Amino acid sequence: MFIDEAIIELNAGRGGNGCMAFRREKYVEMGGPFGGNGGHGGSIYFEADEGLNTLIDLRYKKIYKASNGEHGSGKGMHGKNAEDLIIKVPLGTVVTDIDTNLIIADITKKGEKVLICEGGRGGRGNIAFATKTNPAPAFCENGEPGEIRKVKVELKLLADVGLVGLPSVGKSTIISKISAAKPKIADYHFTTLKPNLGVVKTKDNRSFVVADLPGLIKGASLGEGLGDKFLKHIERTRVLAHIIDMSGIEGRDPYGDYLVIMDELRQFDPKLLDKPMIIIANKMDMPQSKENLEKFKKNVSEDIYEVSALNNEGLDKVLIKIADMLDKVKKEPLYEDEKFESHVLYKFKQEKPFTIVKEDNVYVVKGDKIEKLLKMTWFASDEAYLRFSNKMKKMGIDEELKKMGIENGDIIRILDYEFEYRD
Repeated sequence: MFIDEAIIELNAGRGGNGCMAFRREKYVEMGGPFGGNGGHGGSIYFEADEGLNTLIDLRYKKIYKASNGEHGSGKGMHGKNAEDLIIKVPLGTVVTDIDTNLIIADITKKGEKVLICEGGRGGRGNIAFATKTNPAPAFCENGEPGEIRKVKVELKLLADVGLVGLPSVGKSTIISKISAAKPKIADYHFTTLKPNLGVVKTKDNRSFVVADLPGLIKGASLGEGLGDKFLKHIERTRVLAHIIDMSGIEGRDPYGDYLVIMDELRQFDPKLLDKPMIIIANKMDMPQSKENLEKFKKNVSEDIYEVSALNNEGLDKVLIKIADMLDKVKKEPLYEDEKFESHVLYKFKQEKPFTIVKEDNVYVVKGDKIEKLLKMTWFASDEAYLRFSNKMKKMGIDEELKKMGIENGDIIRILDYEFEYRD
């Protein structure tokens, strides 16, 4: 089954917790802290695999979770880092963050491996917090939560040439004649239900990849027929080959067919019309084809190549022309840098990294930094509470609460935790 789109949730692994322990050995006085750090949580990578041509695995498994790091332990032993989760995807896969609508990765190279979700770092054991002023800290740190993302994964085929046209104009017959591809061919509309790729070799030993795209109809860009499901596969192609049935045997006007397809391409993405295009007049072995071609030429200024795909006539000349066109067209990236997450410029803003709202006499504090600090704090000792309180003061939360009129005994809530305020 050809699946070219999926929406999945990715959960990177949480870092292992740090350990609080003290060295206790015979004849060793004041042994000091001896708790090791937690291991790093597993990250999630997407890796290109040439053997894949569909996203079917991602369609039926909606959530992917990497392993958590191991906890640290006594005797200064650090926890083991978790193994990364590697998800294999076909060449041409585009990964987009659902929340930001920014592209995380466009995977087009053999063996390319891209980090999509980063695992959390391991929490520090009490060895890491030892200082001259506090040589035996009685607290440690929980592991950092792993990154969580909801992403849209799309497959946009890697092909040099895209065959476009209405149903039953002969696209599948053409690709079967010029390559080793074996598409389904029959005398009814929408025989082709998935794109077919074929490697073409010309008589002068040049080669390129052709994609036979399922037939478009009027309104395809708005979802009619097979809809815009396969139009996205045209985006990567460098040359468009517009196939037109010159016989009129379907009761259609060839020039009308031409206008329909051009309009659908324009509505889907106006940039598609900037691609070099070759017009191929197919079924020239039929009785009305010559007469229809003369009428067609009066309305179109581009060069038109006459072929009979069924009889394998005229195709060699077309392939040489397409190869010449490809020699002149450079491979351009599919997306501009501004659409990539890694190229977004975040401007510095004088905004507080937290918000405080009073709800039913409870002061609710929100913010990524303070919430992350809370999750990584191990509240098992007075020192841990004191450290958390000092961090809140340095962030300016304490000062803001006082401005809002907080009094001793009032409740502060951060996530699911509630604290009683004491000045």
